[in-house]
Formats: sequence, structure tokens, C-alpha cells
Amino acid sequence: MEVALEDNNLMEKVVLPPDEHEIDVELVAKEKKYLRGEGANLETLKDKKLKTQLASREKLYGKSAKAAAKIEKWLLPASAGYLETDGLEKTWRVKQTDIAKEVDILSSRNQYDIVLPDFGPYKLDFTASGRHMLAGGRKGHLALVDMMNMNLIKEIQVRETVRDVAFLHNDQFFAAAQKKYSYIYGRDGTELHCLKERGPVARLRFLKNHFLLASVNKIGQLHYQDVTYGDMVASIRTGKGRTDVMEVNPYNGVVALGHSGGTVTMWKPTSQAPLVQMQCHPGPVSSVAFHPNGHLMATSGKERKVKIWDLRKFEEIQTIHGFHAKTLSFSQKGLLAAGTGSFVQVLGDSSAASSHNYSRYMNHSMVKGYQIEKVMFRPYEDVLGIGHSMGWSSILIPGSGEPNFDSWVANPFETSKQRREKEVHLLLDKLPPETIMLDPSKIGAMRPSRRKEKPTRGEIEAEKEVAIEAAKSVELKKKTKGRNKPSKRTKKKKEMVENAKRTFPEQEHNTVGKKRRIGEDAAAELPTSLKRFARKN
Repeated sequence: MEVALEDNNLMEKVVLPPDEHEIDVELVAKEKKYLRGEGANLETLKDKKLKTQLASREKLYGKSAKAAAKIEKWLLPASAGYLETDGLEKTWRVKQTDIAKEVDILSSRNQYDIVLPDFGPYKLDFTASGRHMLAGGRKGHLALVDMMNMNLIKEIQVRETVRDVAFLHNDQFFAAAQKKYSYIYGRDGTELHCLKERGPVARLRFLKNHFLLASVNKIGQLHYQDVTYGDMVASIRTGKGRTDVMEVNPYNGVVALGHSGGTVTMWKPTSQAPLVQMQCHPGPVSSVAFHPNGHLMATSGKERKVKIWDLRKFEEIQTIHGFHAKTLSFSQKGLLAAGTGSFVQVLGDSSAASSHNYSRYMNHSMVKGYQIEKVMFRPYEDVLGIGHSMGWSSILIPGSGEPNFDSWVANPFETSKQRREKEVHLLLDKLPPETIMLDPSKIGAMRPSRRKEKPTRGEIEAEKEVAIEAAKSVELKKKTKGRNKPSKRTKKKKEMVENAKRTFPEQEHNTVGKKRRIGEDAAAELPTSLKRFARKN
């Protein structure tokens, strides 16, 4: 708010702080976004204990929503981008050349096409902060690039086939799945380790919270290796044959493999059997991707279908027809990129958060003849990286990246000292392999008692009376002459009542007999000289 004051023919502008009422209105609007729907109607409840529990729970939800609204207001100043059209115009008709004319100079630098036809196709990987990119060509070319200033940090030629690449916990180390073995390299291109136990590896993934390098080889064996001390944590035979589809759920660290039979299996290092086995497609699975929240999974099959799955209920929630995706990738804000041939399609969730409905958001056609190998969103930027047969490319996807980064989690501007401190903290916070499970919220919860709770004497008596009344109320069938006498009917009724009573043996007799047996066993275990002191029943 600006106020102009006139004093001695001089105009001064005084900036006043915003009205507190305006701030409160804005916070209330943000708070509604974080509330869990309408609260429970507590006035209709008669149970005082339940009413108190629900009231405290609703109060806690309100406090958390207010805290989240204040954090968004003061600590998350940047807002996510988006692509908006007018009238009948569609967002998926907007081309990259049109976007380049409207964005600033720094954003326009993220649109480029690196042509290296002699070393492709290329696989890509980004660090957690999005600052560095690792590109690996099938014909042995490895390149580490600083995406902030577009400088080539290091490139090496390993002179053999490279099937996949992956960063480790930071940009100082990366792994490459080569022709015969997997190798770990340093930032300067120095070979640090040769991992011979894995065999010819097809896919590599790194579990950053557990410091585990997961890989699947040509014969379908899944390996977990701890990179802090080099031991092999687990070696699992999947029994599903060779697979080239592998992805890690960022929510719980579970590894998903897609197989030629159309199944997707989920694994953890402490189990030789799959945690989940889902029949997702009638034919081979070509790609798998997980939403950042870990609750959604996208799969694509050779039958030209992309399916969205809800992992909380393990059921399909949407099927997208007519598009075969060789590679899939979710962005931080939930956009789904699918690439095949020389065409990339980006799908957006057009519905509310509760019901997911993905539809076309943007399209991009590469140069004719390019064969897309890998698509991957760059963290904290509205950028999609595309590795293809002729090199790699980068395009702008408005609204794909998280606009605000947490410098304690992923800092694109971190110094060498901050990086060293962060590495120490990551090692101290390293999680053991046993914490990988489908529902990590169970960690720290109470394990339910396996022993059945014995019913009280009053409950036994009540059940006994109900059984006796039921036996008395049974109507007997009318039988032939001589077998339908009142005496026989009364005798039959008494037998039914006695049978109902036998199902509820007397608790006192059982307790006395048990004590007697315990006393006899204890007396038998005593030495001969002490048996005369044993209690006699």
C-alpha cells in the first residue's frame, strides 16, 4: 500500500505494511486447502469418550492446517507455473517455439538439442537438486554436465556398451552398467570400483535413504549392495526371466520390476519372495513410473495402453488407450511424461486431488528418425530431459517442477562445505534395509497382540444362557406313533440343553486342574532331598 504525502511541495511515498485483516483472509483461504474436508458433527455423539477423542483429533488437524498455511505464506513465496489458454485453444497445441517467445532468457536456455549421433541412444539421470545431469551413451560415452551454467564437467569414453547410468547420493559419484560388469566412477572420471558380483547388469537404481545400489541383470537376478562398506546385502532370483523395466518407489524404497508376462512385482532386500505381484497388462510391460507421493503407479504395455494404479488399494483407476510408451516419468507436481518413437506426450491431472484423471497437457515431436530412449523431469525446474538415439534434448514443460526448494534437503547452490556436511548427516541418518516395506508408517507402531484375550466369567455365563435358551426353543419334529411321547420329547430336550452346557466347561475346575498339574511337575523336578518340602495337594 502506497500513500502520497505532500509537504513543502515535495511528494514522498511512504510504504505502509499490509492490513492484518488482509493477511488473515489470505491465510484462511490457504488453510482451507490443507484441511481434511468437513469436520465430524460431535453434537450428535452420545459416547463421551469418543466425543473427546474426536474433538482433540479435529483440533490437531486444524493446528496442522494453520501451520501449513503459514509455511506456504511466508516460506514458500514462489508459485508453480502453468500453461493457460483462452477460449477453444488447447494447451497441447502450444509448441516449444511459442513458449520460447514468452519466457525469460534464463528459462529459454533450457531449450536445446545436443546432437551426438555416433554414441547414442542416451540414458539420463539427475541429482536430487537438479543441478547436475549424467548422460550415458550406449556406445560408451559418459558425460557429467552442470545444468546451471551448461558447463561440461567431465566426459569419458569407456569403449564398451553402457546400458544404464545412475547418480549415487550426490554428484561426486555415479555408477554405470557396462557390457560385462558395473563400475563406480568419481566426479573426475576416475574408476573407483568394479562390481563383479552382479554380472551383466541391465538396469541400475540408487536408494538414497538406505545407500543401496539396486540392479537387475540379464538373467533376472535382483541385487542390493551397500555402497558405504561394499557388502552385498541381498541377491534375489526373481524367477520371471530377463527384464529391462525397473523403478524405485520414492515413498518406501520398494523396487518394482516389469516382466514379459505382463506382471509387475515389488521387492525388498530382506525377502526372497515378492511383496506384491500385480497382473497389469496382458503382454510385456515396457515401462513403470511412480508418483512422488508413492501412492500412484503408471505402467505401459505393448498393447498400446498406459494404466494408472492406486497402490493403497492395488487397483486400476484409469486406462489411457492408443498410446504405447517406451518410457514413463512423473514430475514433482504430478505430470506424467510418456515417450515413444520420436514423440513425447505429457499428461496432466485435470481433476481434484482425490480422483485422478489424466488427460493430454502437452505434446512434442522430435526430429523425424530420433528414437526416444529415456524421458526424465529435472527436479525444481519446469524442464523435461529426453535421451534419444541422436543425443539428448531438453524442453520446457510449465508447471512440472516444484518452485520452492528446501536447502536442507536439496540445494542447487550448495558449496563444497555444505556438501560435506550434508554427506555426514546422510550417513548418520542412513536407514537399515529392514525399514523397506510397503507401509513405512508401521515403523514405531505397536505390534498387535497375537494371543487371544480370554473372555471374562460374565461373558461366558451370558453366552451359556443364550445357548441354553436357544436349545430350549428348538421345535422337535413330529415322529411316528410311539416315538412322539411327551416323556421322550422331554428327554430329548434335556439332552439338547446338556449338550449346550458341555460347550462351556466350568472355568474353576480347569484352573484347579491346571494348578495341580503345575504343582506335580514342580515337585517332580525337585531333587530327592527337597521333595519332602513340596506342597501336597
